[in-house]
Order: sequence, then structure tokens, then C-alpha cells
Amino acid sequence: MKNFSNKYIYIYSVVLVLIVATVLALLAVGLKPYQQKNIKAEQMQQLLASAGIKVERNVAEENYDKYIIAEYTVNGNGEVIDEYSEGKQQKGSERPFDVNVKSQYKSLKGGATDVKLPVYVCKKDDGQTIYIVPVRGTGLWGDVWGNVALKSDLNTISGVIFDHESETPGLGSKITDDPNFAKSFENKTMYEGDEFVSVKVEKRVGTQNPHAVDALSGATLTSNGVSAMIEDCLKFYLPYFNTLKK
Repeated sequence: MKNFSNKYIYIYSVVLVLIVATVLALLAVGLKPYQQKNIKAEQMQQLLASAGIKVERNVAEENYDKYIIAEYTVNGNGEVIDEYSEGKQQKGSERPFDVNVKSQYKSLKGGATDVKLPVYVCKKDDGQTIYIVPVRGTGLWGDVWGNVALKSDLNTISGVIFDHESETPGLGSKITDDPNFAKSFENKTMYEGDEFVSVKVEKRVGTQNPHAVDALSGATLTSNGVSAMIEDCLKFYLPYFNTLKK
């Protein structure tokens, strides 16, 4: 049996680590396009789901192209900065779908005035026009986010979909796991007359309140986070919605 010196063992270990690191790096680079494609498909799937169009991820892109007739970015004054429709960039330089929503909302909360956020216009099979906006906020343990779909009156919620980073399983995670929570937002309205009141997530509101849904039992902070997220994010879009109503 051979006895290897410490120097030999050290060199062998270093070479082996370098080989493994190189292989892993090459795999990461090679798989990155597939990862990005899956992320894109999931985002499209979730946008469609908020409008009530449920599709599998492997056909999300073709259905997205079918139902999403326009993408816009708008600023806090309600002005359209970018437009992507009919398969090409019509205005501006950035496709709205590619905007980093997390970064934009972070800048908005930091007081930035040059923020722009996307709006998606969906045309359903029954002729309904739905406006979808992304929302993002903070739950109990981390970020929560989602999409809110509004009917053409820009007041009534058509549907929502939420996701989270690390909410408590069986409690806060129900914003994603419990379909009844998302369903409870349907047909709720965010205006009381001409006043924006948002749609709140509150304890024991029942089904009769047109501007609120029941909070999740045992997940008060997550519910509060979702409530604040919807109100804060929809406020940004109000100037744009007002231009559509004129």
C-alpha cells in the first residue's frame, strides 16, 4: 500500500476541488437559459391566473401571447413610458414584462420619483378587458407579492394571485395555498363612491363588505401585509386609471 505525502494529498485535493468547481460552473452557465425560460413561463402563468385563465406552465407563453394584448409601463403621474404590443416595442426602450418590479417598488418606497411599473391588458374569450397590475409588499417573515386583475370599470377586482418568500406553513402560506382566500377578493371594489378605499384584509368582516375580505386565521401579520401591499401598490396606479376613465 502506497503512502502519500501531505504535499501530494494537498495538491490532489486542490485539483479535485478545481475540477468540481469548473464542472459546476459550466453546468450553471448551461442551465441558466432553461432556468430563465421557466421563470418567464411561471410569471406569464401567474399573470393569466389572476385574470381567471388557468394554463399549464409548458403552454403559458403561447396563451400569454393570445390573451395579453398589450403591456405598458406607467409612472406615478399616470403617463405611459413604454408600450409593447403586437409582438414588438411600440414606445420606449424597455419591454414592460422585463421590468424588475421588486427593484421599482423598493425605489418607490425609498422616495424615488422616476419609478415605472407595468400594466398588462388582457382580452378574455368572452370579450372582457382585464387590467392586471403586479403588487409587492412584506409579510411576517419576508416578501409577499402577486397580481391584482381589475375589470374594465377599474374598480372591481376580477381576480388575484399571491405568492410569498417564507410565510408560516399552514398559516401565512395560505395566501398561496388556500384558493378560497384568493377567491374571496373576486368582485370586491376599491372605491366607495369617488373615494379610493382599497380592499382590506380584516378580521371577521364576513362576505357582505364590498371593500374587505376575511383575514387568515392565525396569520394576522401576513394578512396585514397583504392588505397594506394592495393599498400601497394600487395607489401608484390611480393616476393612470384616471386617464383611462376620461
